[in-house]
Formats: sequence, C-alpha cells, structure tokens
Amino acid sequence: MNIEKIIREKQGTIVDVRTPGEFIGGNVPGSINIPLQDLPQRLKDLKSLQTPLILCCASGSRSSMAHEFLAGQGVDCCNGGSWLDVSYFHSQTQYLKR
Repeated sequence: MNIEKIIREKQGTIVDVRTPGEFIGGNVPGSINIPLQDLPQRLKDLKSLQTPLILCCASGSRSSMAHEFLAGQGVDCCNGGSWLDVSYFHSQTQYLKR
C-alpha cells in the first residue's frame, strides 16, 4: 500500500497506537488514539472504521506490532511508521488543497 496516496486521497483512518499521554503531546490532525494494548478489546470498533487503517506510533515499532495483530484479524491496515511521517504526508495533503 502507498501510504502517501491513501492519505492524499483521504482514504482510510489514521490510528495512533501510542499511549494517551503521548497522543496528547502531539498527533496527526483527525487521527484517533487507540493504544496498542487496547487493540484486542477495541477490535469491533476498529473493524467499523473506514479502511485501510493507517497505523502510527512514535518510531514504527508499536505500529508494526499493531499491523501484525490487526492483519491477522482480517483488518485492512498498513504500518505508517512514525506519527511524524504520517503527519508530514497529511500536511502535504492540506497544502495541495489550496
């Protein structure tokens, strides 16, 4: 999956799997926060979101684990890596709208 294209075309949902404290410290506009450890309990909620899910975290490690778990549950998702990278792609989309 081309994450840049997905974000640019406003497909899917950005899911940040960091802790709430990390999320409050900075996040991608419009993203939702579901911490990695909460994914199994929130699976039904995640399956109801617009896919593909673009998973992000601080460095890409937790989003990689989230991708592995969710893909194994049949959820259409991709590892976006660092939320800063995803935020950059998102900001470029905002710039292109002007």
